[in-house]
Amino acid sequence: MNREKPIDLSGLSFPFRLHKYKQKGEEKSMKSPYFLTVSLCSLTLLVFPLLSNASVETSKTGAFTKAFDPTRAAQLSWQPRAFVYKGFLSDEECDHLIDLAKGKLVKSMVANDETGESMESQERTSSGMFIFKTEDEIVNGIEARIATLTFLPEENGEPIQILRYEHGQKYEAHIDYFVDKANQEEGGHRAATVLMYLSDVKKGGETVFPTSEPKGPQAKDDSWSDCAKKGYAVKPNKGDALLFFSLHPDATPDPGSLHASCPVIEGEKWSATKWIHVRSFSEPVKRTKMGKLY
Repeated sequence: MNREKPIDLSGLSFPFRLHKYKQKGEEKSMKSPYFLTVSLCSLTLLVFPLLSNASVETSKTGAFTKAFDPTRAAQLSWQPRAFVYKGFLSDEECDHLIDLAKGKLVKSMVANDETGESMESQERTSSGMFIFKTEDEIVNGIEARIATLTFLPEENGEPIQILRYEHGQKYEAHIDYFVDKANQEEGGHRAATVLMYLSDVKKGGETVFPTSEPKGPQAKDDSWSDCAKKGYAVKPNKGDALLFFSLHPDATPDPGSLHASCPVIEGEKWSATKWIHVRSFSEPVKRTKMGKLY
């Protein structure tokens, strides 16, 4: 099970500390696992059960204004902890992200489980590119909204990756946290994933969790692909966002987060992925490897 390797940002990581304190003349720190545990517990135990009483925040995203309304979120599963947010992006934002990516897509790659090096694989056949929030005001606003949704710091996230899946293209079952040690050096494990659907798909292209424990049964008619019937699945509806956690609240890996992108049967699938790490994951000053993005 290979997962995508993050961008090489060597030398630019800054350990995230919630706060520092003095004890017996020595300076100690509370690092990201503590912050992560508090954040994940707050999200799953406090925020989503109280959605009916939640307030609405408004984030301005350049020319577009999109209200952040947590009452649009629904719990899908406890293992993994997964939620769907209806209408997270506006149609204009979806179209804008697609326009940014067109003409810049490269073949998607995966990370070797042993070495962490990127490599081509038939497990993943999409194409994609990364967009940095400093390059675009709309993207910057979306990044801020993601931080509000997840209760995790913006600096812990990788740049948003925009992906295109054409007919028959897929990403087989994989996990987003890392098996190799090399990729954990930059920000630690990927703790959470926000998957935003930028287009509707006539058939196929669902996100499926083959080993999940859903909140309840899920009826599937002929509009679902055979791949989607292998577990709890989410259809790619334009503007919706899927949030799931790859780590348990104690920051240990959750194997139940195994997921796949089903093959596209009819139409074309565009999506945008945001991976959020345990620690700070700073953007690079130079993009020297953009031709080899994964």
